[in-house]
Amino acid sequence: MGKTGGHKVLKGSQSFRQRLLLSTLSSTPILIEDIRADETSEPGLRKHEISLLRLFETVCDDCVVKINETGTKVKYKPGTIVGGRQHSSHDCGLTRSIGYFLEPLIILGLFAKQPLTISLKGITNDFKDPSVDAFKSTALPILKRFGVPSEGLDIKVVSRGLPPNGGGEVILSLPIVQNLTAVNWIDEGFVKRIRGITFSVRVSVQFENSMIKAVRGIVNPFLSDVHIFSDHRSGPQAGNSPGFGISLVAETTTGCFISADTAVSHVSGKDTSGLADDVKKSLMPPDEVGMGIANVLIREITQCGVVDSTHQGLLFLLCALCPQDVSKVRVGKLSQHGVETLKNIRDFLNLKFIIKPDLNSQSVFLKCIGYGMKNLSRKVS
Repeated sequence: MGKTGGHKVLKGSQSFRQRLLLSTLSSTPILIEDIRADETSEPGLRKHEISLLRLFETVCDDCVVKINETGTKVKYKPGTIVGGRQHSSHDCGLTRSIGYFLEPLIILGLFAKQPLTISLKGITNDFKDPSVDAFKSTALPILKRFGVPSEGLDIKVVSRGLPPNGGGEVILSLPIVQNLTAVNWIDEGFVKRIRGITFSVRVSVQFENSMIKAVRGIVNPFLSDVHIFSDHRSGPQAGNSPGFGISLVAETTTGCFISADTAVSHVSGKDTSGLADDVKKSLMPPDEVGMGIANVLIREITQCGVVDSTHQGLLFLLCALCPQDVSKVRVGKLSQHGVETLKNIRDFLNLKFIIKPDLNSQSVFLKCIGYGMKNLSRKVS
């Protein structure tokens, strides 16, 4: 890593979302080289990465994006985060779900000039990225913990969209903040209730009933306060591909929300012999899906973190952007995404976390003094 012509020089395709986000928040122009340069069949940026660049252009003024012919080199000069309540819209495409775009967009929007309302179209639920349901039930409460006001903070699912053809739409509403609030958040508490939502599109509602029954068979022996709601959609609200899925969230006595979710793109009456293994996996029966996601949730709970492994990156970014005060948090085993987030925070904000393992629970305590991010909508000169 170095500097060329005022740009921070980075290499490779990893952490693309966070590099763009932290570049924008810290007003640091970047040059990313060797993006999948060794891949002869498909070098360079993927469609979803180009779409993310376009999304940043939508919510920012005067940012400059230059991509070379092969897509293996990107020069990005951040602009002013404007946000705005004029109803913006962005097509996220079909190679990654809307959840891929939500994490950087949510943090970016908090430091905009105006509150943001934007329609995001594409895939709402898949088995790669956190679903829009997980963001609504888990990420938004995390934001509130850091002082983000409830008013104007919402994710509304207009229509569901599953792979491969999408057709979903959500409306994200974000307030703005002058600055975040440092946290001392190390007590995960005890689970007091489990909530969830199942959905089905272009398939029988019986798929949802099977998932709910399977989840209850696993969690009810431990906890009686379990409510799972159904969201069966038809017509335009059902998107363009049949399927079903489930999102669960465990709420604890100290206000933590631990989530797990998945989705299944249903292929009926088709020969699956030529499909990839991950596609075959997505054809499992709904009762197996329910049992599987219930067990994932239980594993997340036993890790003793204040957030689940999926939301570690969001948690660390929020801690880093706090005022110059101490934040303390506790997570389970560090995820790969969490580790990459810590590295990117160090590289862009020159900020390091103190990490202390808790040998009794195998959880990890992290502490940092915030960067002191303020909503000044700074512009690169």
